[in-house]
Amino acid sequence: MLDKLPQPAQQWAEKLHWQERRYLLSLCHLLCAALPEAQAQFLDQYTADGLISKIIEDYDTQAKVQQHLDSFQIQTQINPVTLRHYIRQFYVHTAQDARREPDKFLESALRLVINPEEKSYVLNYILGFELLQMIFQMSWLQQERFYSLQYNQEEFFLTYIKPIQHTHSINGIVHPKDKDLFFAQRNYFIHVPQIPAKKLVELVMVTFTTEVVSHLGFSIVRNIRPVPFDYKYIYQPEGTQIFS
Repeated sequence: MLDKLPQPAQQWAEKLHWQERRYLLSLCHLLCAALPEAQAQFLDQYTADGLISKIIEDYDTQAKVQQHLDSFQIQTQINPVTLRHYIRQFYVHTAQDARREPDKFLESALRLVINPEEKSYVLNYILGFELLQMIFQMSWLQQERFYSLQYNQEEFFLTYIKPIQHTHSINGIVHPKDKDLFFAQRNYFIHVPQIPAKKLVELVMVTFTTEVVSHLGFSIVRNIRPVPFDYKYIYQPEGTQIFS
């Protein structure tokens, strides 16, 4: 098992005296036996300061994420306060995922601490989460315009838009009662959701796993999956058409 640790950590663990090894084993036992929510709280308290300092050092990724946030006209600024908030949220979100896959909690959460190369993971998570929050607050018409801009419309719709619309429906945020009637006045389609900030975070977290959120941010930052965005076209009033 020690062979799976980074070399410096392995050497440190092997040099511990018996008394110190007892303390380490006790901590491991308590952490593994705790509920995911308690694990998340401990990890947040124990790691946040160190993670923030490491993330701030990754200036290039930080600048790219901020640039993309600005391009989507999202007002969030990457700073220590935002990072601390999102590190805690990441742990809570991961704990929530643990209800689906309990064995994945520590593996997912500790990757931020154990692997120095994962310090940009939180930044990718921030970008993905902020973008998904933005889509959650769009009307279905605006969502349709958004995914119509994408290079792979079907994949984007199935991966992001469809789950969001499902969450809208089951939570009574949008009521698509006439969606099967061709000539119906589709008021639900142009309804812009008004979702309180706390509820919005909860809905994104219950709809998407941390892996999906972070992968979305990662793919944008690395230009693996560009996400074209045209604010004027997406948010134009119903009944008007903007030609480019």
